[in-house]
Amino acid sequence: MNRVAALGNGLALPMTPDTLGQLPQASGPEKVRQSMAVILDTEPGERLMLPTFGCGLRRFLMQPNTTSTRALMQREIEIALRTWEPRISVDRVEVLPGDEPALVMIRIAYTHLRDGRPDNLVYPFYLE
Repeated sequence: MNRVAALGNGLALPMTPDTLGQLPQASGPEKVRQSMAVILDTEPGERLMLPTFGCGLRRFLMQPNTTSTRALMQREIEIALRTWEPRISVDRVEVLPGDEPALVMIRIAYTHLRDGRPDNLVYPFYLE
């Protein structure tokens, strides 16, 4: 099994048909990255059959962009990714203030468990 197949494949997100009317596919590291974004975008309770799935970032909407808020977000992200994405090992999560008052930049450093390859994901999130 090659490295890309070991990391999985499936429909790419967003599920928008291409010019031929077909749904795009994603595989390997891109599929893992998309799965991580789904975890970050999902609120616990949204999935009927997996009520605890997700990160719950929306609970931080309208919160001040303070060290305390960012530390709580960091903790929730680490827990959610360690719980719901078994293909990676989370090395480091940083939640840093962005260029705008309501913007935080979520930087996730992780390692693919199948091949030990390091990777990262930067996920901007607005608190407003």
